[in-house]
Formats: sequence, C-alpha cells, structure tokens
Amino acid sequence: MSEDVKSVDEKNEMKELLEDYLADVQANTVVKGRVVKVEDDQLIVGITGYKKDLILPKKEWSFPEPETLQGLAEVDDEIDVYVVSLGGGDNEGIVSRTRVEQMHAWDEMQEIYDRHEVVEAQVTQVVKGGLVVSVNGLRGFIPASQMELHFVKDLSVYVGQTVTAEIIELDTTRGNKNRLVLSRRRLLEEERDKKQEEVFSTLEAGQTVRGTVKRLVDYGAFIDIGGVDGLAHISDLSWERVKQPSDVLTVGQELDVYVKAVDTETKRISLSIKDTMRDPWLDKAEKYAEGDYIEGKVIKLTDFGAFMEIEPGFDGLIPMGELCEKRIERADEAVHTGDMVRVKVLRIDMKRKRISLSITRAKKDEQAGQAEEQTAEE
Repeated sequence: MSEDVKSVDEKNEMKELLEDYLADVQANTVVKGRVVKVEDDQLIVGITGYKKDLILPKKEWSFPEPETLQGLAEVDDEIDVYVVSLGGGDNEGIVSRTRVEQMHAWDEMQEIYDRHEVVEAQVTQVVKGGLVVSVNGLRGFIPASQMELHFVKDLSVYVGQTVTAEIIELDTTRGNKNRLVLSRRRLLEEERDKKQEEVFSTLEAGQTVRGTVKRLVDYGAFIDIGGVDGLAHISDLSWERVKQPSDVLTVGQELDVYVKAVDTETKRISLSIKDTMRDPWLDKAEKYAEGDYIEGKVIKLTDFGAFMEIEPGFDGLIPMGELCEKRIERADEAVHTGDMVRVKVLRIDMKRKRISLSITRAKKDEQAGQAEEQTAEE
C-alpha cells in the first residue's frame, strides 16, 4: 500500500472516530465543560471534542438568578452542564448549570416528600394566587391560602423571608415543568392543635392570664394566650364605650386578660380585658353616700323617670314618683333635658351599679330645715 493511500485511510479513520465522539455531545444530556470566559451576564463554556463554545446565560447559573456572574466562576473552572441546545447556523448553543443541580435537587426533593420531612423555603416573589419560593435551588409555589391560618391581604411582607414548609404536591414527570407546591399552614395547624391541647387541658373560666394582641377586627380583638387565640368582644375591651378596637389596643401589645368562658368542643375562648380592672363606676360611687344632697343636669327623659348626670360618665335615675310631689304621667311635666336640679341620694346599689335620686325628698328636707330654723328664731 502506498504512503498516500495509507495517509488517506488514517485521515478517514480519525474523522470517523471524531464523529463518533462528537455524537456523544447531544442536546438534553449532561456533559463536563470548562469555563473559557466570565462576563457579567453569561459564561462562555467549552466542551472537550466539540468545535464550538457554548453560552451559559446568567439565569441558567442558579435560582434565584444572581445579579452578576463575576466572582461566581473563574476561567478554567470545570463544571457539569446540561446541554439545552447545540446551536447551528447563526444560533449559539446554550448550556445550563441550574438544570444539572435541579435534576439532583428533584431527586432529593422526592426523598424528602416520601419521608414526610419539612423544607426551608425562601420567598422570592408575589404572584397571582400566592408566593414563589426557592427550595434547594428549585422553584416552588405556596398558595395564599396555605401561608397562614387566616387570610393575608398583603403577601409582599413575606418577600425575602425564609419559612419552614411542608411539600403537599410534587410532580417530577413533567420534564422541565416539574411542579412543587408547599404549605406553611399545615405546619401551623399542627402546632396550633398541639398548643390547643396543652392550653385547654389547664385553662379554666375565672383565670387571669397574660396575652398578646394578635389581630384586631370590627367586633373585638383576637388575643394569643400561650399559642392559642381567644376573642375579647368589643364590649369587653374597656369599661368605657369603644367605637373601634384600635382606639384602645395595638397589635403586639401584651396585657392581662380574664378568661370568661372556655368551650373545649368548639375550641373557643371568651376573654375580657375590662374584667382585669376595677370598674371606674365603683370608684365614683364610693365618693357618695345615701342621704347626700347633690346637684346635676338632667340628660335624658324616659317613661319611668329622668337620668341626671352626677359627674361625667356617672349618672343616677330620678324615678317618676320622685320628680315632683303631684302625680304626673310624663317626666317632661316636671323637668326638661338640660335642667339643673338638686336631689337627694336615696340608694346606692353597688352590685347592680344603680343610684336612685329624688327631687321631692330634697325639697321636703330643705323645707323642713327652713321650718326648723324659723322655729328656732322665734
């Protein structure tokens, strides 16, 4: 065989071997690459035996996407990459580092799911219906209804936070559309149920306990007592009339609360804040005694008498028969709203929180006193 023929045969053989080798570099496979160049938004990666360098875009480096690739990789670094496409013509080939890591991460996630373990999820974005999270480099989703025990109006407060969650749906059979759905609510429910069992086993009506204001609503306040929420109705927030719970309470405020009722079946706890404080009515009532003479303004007329303001926020009732000496059908036959009158304190009922007053007794006593003075002078 001549040298020329032998040379041609060797070249053909080498060409066939190279083609066989290059045939192993195919799209949708994992190969080892070498970093040729590092730029802010992409890496240039070479693959041994392949004639063209390939592009690794910033978004294919990791999830969440880094701001820059500078400092994350160096020239000559060897990395495993997933061949997204080999390119052709004017199109550049694309490789991905995230997809290699995700392949391993999905396998790990399946094991975690099978073992019913929890994961740490970093909240990255608010989207319609919930939150996007990053779990071991994988993109996951927490529905809005699975974030808290109650409805959350503004989910943006969670962005940047890392929360513990449970995998409730995992589908790795959909190629690059793998699905990972998580729930934080389930863990909160388990924690709540455990705490409820502990609290309800010891809590009794009549106790005064320490609590923290958790949430304000139009009809009252939910207060955390040892990990379980109880409701203090708006009428139980203060001895004074309350228009809005936010007028007297703030979220996060710590305070003592009185346990009014405990229902172990419905898991409901009725609380009172005002019952931990002395009724200011009693303090005011103690300044007066039966038989005292006082003056005040008539503030309200009723079918059974008239109410007189003894001092701001402290009233007494003048019964119909104590308004004047003659028999009357209506209170306005004797007094009118705004009138200043002098009365005698007939009775103070501390238990029922009522004070009975009399205009007629005050007048009679005054007249009797005047008569005594005249007799004494004569």
